[in-house]
Amino acid sequence: MRLLLVEDDDIVADAILRGLTAASYAVHRVSSAETALAALLNEEFALAIIDVGLPGADGLTLVRRLRTAGKMLPTLILTARCTLADKVKALDLGADDFLSKPFEAAELAARCRALMRRSSGALNGTIKLQRMSVDLLGKRLWVDDGEVELTAREWLLLECLVRRINLIVPKEKLQQAVASPDHDASANAVEVHISRLRTKLGNAAIIRSLRGLGYRLEEVRTA
Repeated sequence: MRLLLVEDDDIVADAILRGLTAASYAVHRVSSAETALAALLNEEFALAIIDVGLPGADGLTLVRRLRTAGKMLPTLILTARCTLADKVKALDLGADDFLSKPFEAAELAARCRALMRRSSGALNGTIKLQRMSVDLLGKRLWVDDGEVELTAREWLLLECLVRRINLIVPKEKLQQAVASPDHDASANAVEVHISRLRTKLGNAAIIRSLRGLGYRLEEVRTA
């Protein structure tokens, strides 16, 4: 797997490169958003690890430009800032995960593996959890080998959540997903659909409500 590291601090970059190389990843490092954008638009990478505090355009601007250009590879944001507003902004701009400095090399490698597993499943059209299988193309859901029928809007919510499993999905994004001229897309309406979806998922997965942030779908693992 070839990864792109966008980090301008030589000491931090060297530590990350050593850790990811030890985890058997091939890593190409650049030090600016402008160089990173050119590399990502012209070369193939499985994942981009992007520091927020870059010279010139910052890491969040890079993510926005990537998504605008149609590049959907997984992105992991590194940040020394850990405020709620920073996290929400990163997710809203299209980042897939974030990791606060300082961090351990093992955690960074684990997050990279998780992001690439999810990305691979989404590209193949199927996301498999321990007790759930979601066919994104056929719009079908199986829980414990039994197929579960969803309404159109329940499906739209599940798709938003499962594509970002274990990450917060802002309530506004879910409202946008179910909005239509003839349908109430208020926060209360989303809560009603989420409640019905929880009932259908049973204890195969948890849809956790995070006050002031949104919702997070969490996989339930069995022993």
